[in-house]
Amino acid sequence: MIGDRSRPPGLRAALLAASLALYAPALLAQGPGFAIGRFFTDTGRTTYRLGYSARLLGPLAAELYGTMLQGRLGIGNFWGAGVDLSLFRGGKPGWYLVGGVSGGVTSHYSHDLWSSWSAGGGYELLPFGWLSIAGEGRWRVLNPGHHDGAELSLRIGLNLQPGPDSRKAASAPPAPGVVPDRPTTLAMAARAGVPADRAATLASVVETATGAMGTPYQWGGSGADGQGFDCSGLIRYAYGHEGIELPRTSAEQARVGRAVDRSIDALVPGDILTFSSRKGSVTHVGLYVGDGRFIHSANGGVQISVLSADDIYGKWWWKRWVGVRRVIE
Repeated sequence: MIGDRSRPPGLRAALLAASLALYAPALLAQGPGFAIGRFFTDTGRTTYRLGYSARLLGPLAAELYGTMLQGRLGIGNFWGAGVDLSLFRGGKPGWYLVGGVSGGVTSHYSHDLWSSWSAGGGYELLPFGWLSIAGEGRWRVLNPGHHDGAELSLRIGLNLQPGPDSRKAASAPPAPGVVPDRPTTLAMAARAGVPADRAATLASVVETATGAMGTPYQWGGSGADGQGFDCSGLIRYAYGHEGIELPRTSAEQARVGRAVDRSIDALVPGDILTFSSRKGSVTHVGLYVGDGRFIHSANGGVQISVLSADDIYGKWWWKRWVGVRRVIE
């Protein structure tokens, strides 16, 4: 009977979910997710979850969420919170494992406590670097009353991480050498055969970007009103200063201009470098400044990094370098 107060699991699950909520600030780093599903139990319920997720260690990730299990008219809704742990979800498309516990109160039967645990798996797609879509199947046990059954759900999540510039990349020291000045950029463009007027424009683009060195990273930031930059926001800002309007996201910028051979010798200052930490989707962009270096906005803010197959830090980016786009011929 739902109204049986003698069962402690509901209280334990509710206290567990509440205590885990204390760690929410640490979980805000990756992004929010929303899931809707159907719990095929004897009474039948529609499930809703809204929460935040973050990677904990290696392939292990956690998500804290608020939830509602909506029942038919007359049997009441269940409200509460929970935590899920997943293996291999996030970072690349594919299968993953998931399980968790939740608990809370009902809107019927004098607001009694309830608890639940579930386990199963899913398949995640990443159509864009910032969006994930996953289908999940779980076996769920709901107490009191042992209402067991399968649950199928659809989950949509947002990735608020700045892409491949993860904690490992953020620990990299500044690239060797000084920030390129205008005469140096003009000389490099001239050696590449760029006409003088277009070389001057490219030099101004690079100069604008390097002028933002040290500006903090801000997801969605475009530099307006003193805010920081994300990776695509910095490049859009640098080109926009010269009256050249680029799309807003890294995935869109990966399609502007024309493709250039992925070779250091083929690059000229002002080329947009595209990176991917997932198969098939661009998750980061940078602006080439010459001498095997590029400027970008990463976890440590606007910085210059090395692009090299041999450098201890530059090879991290080299492995994730997937393309080049040239905006100005």
